[in-house]
Amino acid sequence: MDYATEFPHSSMDRRPRKKPKLAWDLHQSNSKAHSGIYYGQEVANVTSFETPRVLPEHAGLFVKGLAEKGSPQWRDDDKDGHYVFALGDNLTSRYKILRKIGEGTFGQVLECWDRETRELVAIKVVRSIKKYREAAMVEVDVLHLLGRYDRNGSRCVQIRNWFDYRNHICIVFEMLGPSLYDFLRKNNYGPFPVDLVLMHDLRLIHTDLKPENILFISSEYVKVPDYKVTFRSPKEGTSFKRLPKSSAIKVIDFGSTAYEHQDHNYIVSTRHYRAPEVILGLGWNFPCDIWSVGCILIELCSGEALFQTHENLEHLAMMERVLGPLPQHMLKRADRQAEKYVRRGRLNWPEGAISRESIKAVLKLPRLPNLVMQHVDHSAGDLLDLLQGLLRFDPSSRLKAHEALRHPFFTGERYQRLR
Repeated sequence: MDYATEFPHSSMDRRPRKKPKLAWDLHQSNSKAHSGIYYGQEVANVTSFETPRVLPEHAGLFVKGLAEKGSPQWRDDDKDGHYVFALGDNLTSRYKILRKIGEGTFGQVLECWDRETRELVAIKVVRSIKKYREAAMVEVDVLHLLGRYDRNGSRCVQIRNWFDYRNHICIVFEMLGPSLYDFLRKNNYGPFPVDLVLMHDLRLIHTDLKPENILFISSEYVKVPDYKVTFRSPKEGTSFKRLPKSSAIKVIDFGSTAYEHQDHNYIVSTRHYRAPEVILGLGWNFPCDIWSVGCILIELCSGEALFQTHENLEHLAMMERVLGPLPQHMLKRADRQAEKYVRRGRLNWPEGAISRESIKAVLKLPRLPNLVMQHVDHSAGDLLDLLQGLLRFDPSSRLKAHEALRHPFFTGERYQRLR
């Protein structure tokens, strides 16, 4: 298997986006409720939140696998609050650090060897800053809650353990394969075969669904000839693209997950997957995840993110270019910060564009039917119908998750009837 370093982002990432949070490709050798119910014991700079192995009144005793001799000398964090480590260090005496496999604003993800279970694990080491520690505790709560309802562990990444180590919340996960984004990157942003695209079925509001946060369970893939590339460049010989051996996936990164009853007026989602109601300040709920899924499906089919922008008005103009005009009732309700994007009941475009280049970037986008027909063959009609349901501007009329999963594109019922 190829390691992530074989394809550095600097040479291949053509999209104006943040660095992926996770990008592991090593072939695996082994194939909250509420956090308050877990008792923490301070041992060797560690607070462990597994089932207690000693009685509370004996918390000062050494716990198996967490002895002080297993920890490296204390190091100061870097200037941003990231944990400083060396390869081969112990993260408590239970986990040996093998390599870094991801990083982001939250902290770092380390591939470690779990000496107790004798398997590879991925440990998310969160920055020692209050807001990131709090977000990590939200993630722990959500992961335990999801674990109660996802008994088979087939939909979301599984939490193995978590602990507080030298002021860093550390969340231990099962080791998974590469993200959808990594597969796109390694295929030079070529599209996936459309029958490999899958959806989520979450009841909580994830708020940050994107290809980086959807991982294949397995790292294994096969190489097949890429005839389109070969046809365009016959002198270079036959080109190949990677296809995963299994399309089984899991959703990760629940640090931004929101509950339905919470305030939903702040900005959520990574820019390219952000729903129009979020940009307009109308509040958001479950449908914002559905919009993100629609954007992901298009990206997997075309190989490129649909809305490549970092500016709100341009983003809304791109949406209208691809999907048609925004509903007037949504534009009229835009909040005080977004009302500047609206003039006389319509989007203030192209009058409000920041540059000619911005106008050109919008005009070069195809309409949704044309985009689908460029990249999809036999199931284009069903896919277009599904995308039109997932990307409805009005969140109240957008497809629900269960409705989308019953769509003929996924069930194949329409083709069965034709037979």
